[in-house]
Amino acid sequence: MVNPPGTRQPLTLLESLRNGHAPSLEPVHQVFCNRDLNLAEVDAVGFDMDYTLAHYHQAAIERLSVEKTLERLVRERGYHPDILDLQVPTDFAIRGLVIDTVRGNIFKLDSHRFVGRVYHGFKELSGDDIVEYHTQAMSMTTSRYALVDTLFALPEAALYATLVDYFERTRPEHSHDWRRLYDDIRYCIDLAHRDNSIKDEIVAHLEHYLTRNLDLALTLQRLRSAGKKLFIVTNSYANFTQHIMSYLLDDLLPQLPRWQDYFDIVITGASKPGFFTDRAPFLRVDSEEQVYGEEFGSFDSDTIYQGGNLIDFHRMTGFRPDRVLYVGDHIYGDIVRSKKSTAWRTAMVVQEIEGELLRTDELREERARLDAVEMELVRINEEIAYELGLFRRLQELDAPEDDEEVLAAFDEVRRNQARLRAKRQQVLQDLWKLERQIETQFNRYWGLLFKMGNENTILGEQIEVYACIYTSRVENLVHYSPMHYFRAPRQPMPHERS
Repeated sequence: MVNPPGTRQPLTLLESLRNGHAPSLEPVHQVFCNRDLNLAEVDAVGFDMDYTLAHYHQAAIERLSVEKTLERLVRERGYHPDILDLQVPTDFAIRGLVIDTVRGNIFKLDSHRFVGRVYHGFKELSGDDIVEYHTQAMSMTTSRYALVDTLFALPEAALYATLVDYFERTRPEHSHDWRRLYDDIRYCIDLAHRDNSIKDEIVAHLEHYLTRNLDLALTLQRLRSAGKKLFIVTNSYANFTQHIMSYLLDDLLPQLPRWQDYFDIVITGASKPGFFTDRAPFLRVDSEEQVYGEEFGSFDSDTIYQGGNLIDFHRMTGFRPDRVLYVGDHIYGDIVRSKKSTAWRTAMVVQEIEGELLRTDELREERARLDAVEMELVRINEEIAYELGLFRRLQELDAPEDDEEVLAAFDEVRRNQARLRAKRQQVLQDLWKLERQIETQFNRYWGLLFKMGNENTILGEQIEVYACIYTSRVENLVHYSPMHYFRAPRQPMPHERS
């Protein structure tokens, strides 16, 4: 049938799809880009396991870690059994905090190493109690300060604050050795991991601690189908890796019935960041961690390896470093160290931003008010600068000192400046109050994960500098083509915005 003159031909299916609007991806499912990354130029993708491929239920893991640590503080370090009944909040700690092991404080840093909120136990400090942090240079590399930079470290930070609070309440007249307290907690939580009590509990109740998600299997399968080699480099040992990965991936896809079928290389017990800097040998092991010798030649997909190092990894695989993408959750052990030691591209999993993105969407109106107040502050500052310019121009006039018109102009400018400065102070108070109200909607103690006021936190800075891309879950990659080109937004410097 021929269409009448002047009428359009019916759209083909492809044309109708092209003319439609592409479905928008919810922020919680997006991958965010700091540095351009073309997946078409990636030949191999590596993954950490814990908190990367394995998405743990954080509150449950924290309760388990705290329980096992408290038991060992009593048994191994002689603490009073009363501490076993302490309620340790699972919402206290966030990544990017710093523990001052000398003063027993925990504080939040921005990217300029400026100290913001400070807590001693659960008491927020201010004034003279924190003047040291604002008047003395602090080196984060000294043993005095411990950076809370992994999700594994959140339970120890929450427990540290709880015990500081406990000792201040129950023994206020005593002097306390806060460094010893930190060392005892550190020792006991490490012991709970070394004696496998935490891992055994997780393995016994996998469904309570882990999320099993078909999208993870589909993500890995799509990357494999695009011709990319997949590998695991995890600090967990073979037995635990076997249990976790089997639960996550076995029998999800008929063409890949075993979790090992997804990966070309599996390296356990890698001791990162040492994997990137040391020369430990690769050992062939089984799922029970029985060692069968060293591997010098090449990797076999049906074999589990333990230990190893970056130099031999590249020698044995032939992977070109700049065509490897490594995905991890540990800002130092996975992202910073790999970026400094090799040309690997990096992707960071930050599972906490999922909740922050959802909360941000709920607070649209409050954030719009905050933006309006900030714009008002900019406008007032511009008016103050203009009045200051008028004052200087009056000073430059060649006029007699008793010129009444000039004197009147000086008085008016001074009044305007005083009025604007008073108004600016009020707007600043409104801004700080509104910022605090919004921040406490995210974390009641610390606010946002990546922000402290207008500045990035130290964690936000590290992710921006060292992670090419970041997202809340590995499986968010399922929404992108394995050949997707991630393009970073242009970041103008302040002078370019003026």
